[in-house]
Amino acid sequence: MDRERLRAEFASIGEKPFRADQIMQWIYRRGVDDFGGMTNISKDLRARLESSFVVRPPELLTEQKSIDGTRKWVLKVGGGQAIETVFIPEKDRGTLCISSQVGCAMDCAFCSTAQQGLNRNLDTAEIVAQVWFAAKALGGDFQNERVISNVVFMGMGEPLANYNAVLPAVKILQDDFGFGLSKRRVTVSTSGLVPFIDRLREDVDTALAVSLHAPNDDLRNVLVPINKKYPVAELMDACRRYTAQRDHKMHIVYEYVMLDGVNDSPALARDLAKLLNGMPAKVNLIPFNPFPETRFKRSRPEAIEAFANILRAKNIIATTRKTRGDDIDAACGQLVGKVLNKQKRRLGDIPVRAG
Repeated sequence: MDRERLRAEFASIGEKPFRADQIMQWIYRRGVDDFGGMTNISKDLRARLESSFVVRPPELLTEQKSIDGTRKWVLKVGGGQAIETVFIPEKDRGTLCISSQVGCAMDCAFCSTAQQGLNRNLDTAEIVAQVWFAAKALGGDFQNERVISNVVFMGMGEPLANYNAVLPAVKILQDDFGFGLSKRRVTVSTSGLVPFIDRLREDVDTALAVSLHAPNDDLRNVLVPINKKYPVAELMDACRRYTAQRDHKMHIVYEYVMLDGVNDSPALARDLAKLLNGMPAKVNLIPFNPFPETRFKRSRPEAIEAFANILRAKNIIATTRKTRGDDIDAACGQLVGKVLNKQKRRLGDIPVRAG
C-alpha cells in the first residue's frame, strides 16, 4: 500500500493516520519486516497488525554474480513462476532493474523476455518487494549508506500495461516515508502505450524512458509491434505532452537497441535526429544482447559510434550503454525468469485504460 491508502486503512480501524507513516519508515527506511520489532508502536497495535497485515519478502531461487559486479536474482512469485531482478553497480550510482510482469505480451522482436509470452501482472507488493529484497541482499543502511541509488522499471514486462500496480509502487519508491528516492532516480520505461503515458504524466512526477528502436512506422511495426496501435507520430505527441507540463527540465530517454543491418544506418540516424528535433531528449544506444534462436546480430562498434556522432552533430545527447551482466544473461533484453502457462495475447487485447 502506498501512504495514502495505508493512512486510510489505519483510519478505518480507528488508528491515527500518522501510524501509517511510522510503519512505512520501519519497513522501507529501516528494513524491518517483523511488526514485533517496531518498538515505537504499542504492543496492542503490533498485535493487531500481526493479525491483519503481512510483510512478506520474496523467496530467492537463484543468485548469480557477473565478472563486472552485476548481480541477478531469480525470485519466486508463486504458481511455479519466477521473475528476474538485476543490480548494476557503477562508481557514482547503483541501479536496480526491476520487473513489473511475469513475462511480457509486447512481442518486441529483439527481446528474449518477449519470447516467453505473458503469464500475469505482478501486484504492487511483488514489485516493491524486489527493491526491499535487493537492499537487504546488498547490505548497507536503507537510509544513509544507500547502495541502491536508482530504480528502473526495465526488467520483465511492460510497466504501463500493469499501470494500477506500478503507480503505487512508484509512489512508495519516491515517498519520504518509503524508499525516499528522488523523481529523477525512478524511471518508468514503456514500449509506447500512449494513453498510459498521459495518465502517468497526470498521476506522478517521474522519469520516463521510451523503447523507440526505429524512427519510422514501417520499421518500428516490425521491431515493436505495439507501434501498429500507437504509431510513432502519436507516441511523439504523448512525449511532448509529458515534458510540457513539468516545472523543471526533464529529458525523456529514448532507448534504441542497435541491430546490425536493421536499424543502424546513417540514414536512419538522420531520421531519428529529425524526429527528436526540438524535444528534450537523450538517446541511449544499446548494443544488442543476443539470446538463443534470435535472428539479429549486434551492430559493429564503428556503426554505433557513427550513429551516435550523427545525433550529436544535431545537438542531441547520445550515449552508448555499456553492456553489463551478459555473462549471466542479465543484460538488456536477456531476462527470461520462469514463465509458465503463458498467454499469447494479441496487441488488440492490450487495454487502453486501466480498469
